[in-house]
Amino acid sequence: MISFSLTCDNAHEFEGWFRSNDDFEAQKKRKLVDCPVCGSHKVEKALMAPAVSTGRKQEKIALAVNAQQREALAQLKALSEKIRENSDYVGDKFAEEARKIHFGETEARGIYGEATPDEAKSLADDGVDFMPLPVFPDDRN
Repeated sequence: MISFSLTCDNAHEFEGWFRSNDDFEAQKKRKLVDCPVCGSHKVEKALMAPAVSTGRKQEKIALAVNAQQREALAQLKALSEKIRENSDYVGDKFAEEARKIHFGETEARGIYGEATPDEAKSLADDGVDFMPLPVFPDDRN
């Protein structure tokens, strides 16, 4: 899955998850992509940087949430932890290992690690399915 930063013709910015760029374009053509603020179907991809964990120190971000959002974040964190528990940590070899799995050069298994923006773009160009895992303040790796 790929996260795209999107904007509508009324300049509302939001995020959407798609299987691929082609999937985004197909959904947009069928008017299935709309702005959650105003409902406009005139949606375009905005300029964005890939959300890839680099292992570098993250900026401090504050987030004020209501009870429903806090519960959703707790569920997201639990899901992220479960994925990590059932996957092999491959560190900065993520792109190399993901490509080997994709092309059948090694056993298929769940992996996670770090990738540079260039590595992430190359993986996407090669059709390798991957997605960024959210990083929470108390995540170790």
